[in-house]
Amino acid sequence: MRSERRIIGVFGSGKEAHVPVVVPLARWIAESGFDLLTGAGGGVMGAAAEAFVQVRGRRGISIGIVPGGIAGGGRYEPRKGYPHRAIELPIYTHLPLSGEHGTEPMSRNHINVLTPHALVGLPGGEGTASESALALRYGKPIILHGPPEAFRHFPPELERTVSLERVTEFLLAATREVG
Repeated sequence: MRSERRIIGVFGSGKEAHVPVVVPLARWIAESGFDLLTGAGGGVMGAAAEAFVQVRGRRGISIGIVPGGIAGGGRYEPRKGYPHRAIELPIYTHLPLSGEHGTEPMSRNHINVLTPHALVGLPGGEGTASESALALRYGKPIILHGPPEAFRHFPPELERTVSLERVTEFLLAATREVG
């Protein structure tokens, strides 16, 4: 019987950590035996990765999809500040775009959305909204977690909740057939 890893994607602001919402979620992901996938940066991504790796006895790993490109002299370079120190498995890409360009083909957001089995969107800007739109495009299970006003510019059909309990129910249902 083939056993598949179960991956939860967490995305949100690259600048603000939103610690009261992110830390309990990331700890639950680790305690529940999932792997964590983020965009490998700071803010929500870094706070989630740090809280995740601090859980003792966890089975999952912290995965980060790193943006990058060819710099001067023809050498590959990850975007400055990437990957965050709590990323255990960095996946280096040649994909430099994000933010308002997050749905374009050269954005790592496609990998951020396609890789996990389920996603949680936390408060963030244009890049987070574009990942939410991509989740809808690709038919990936996604729930938004945080204060409703943080998601005014997100697709209206996405479920929004402030309840960690609702998020965990959603994630368990979305990953039930995996593994």
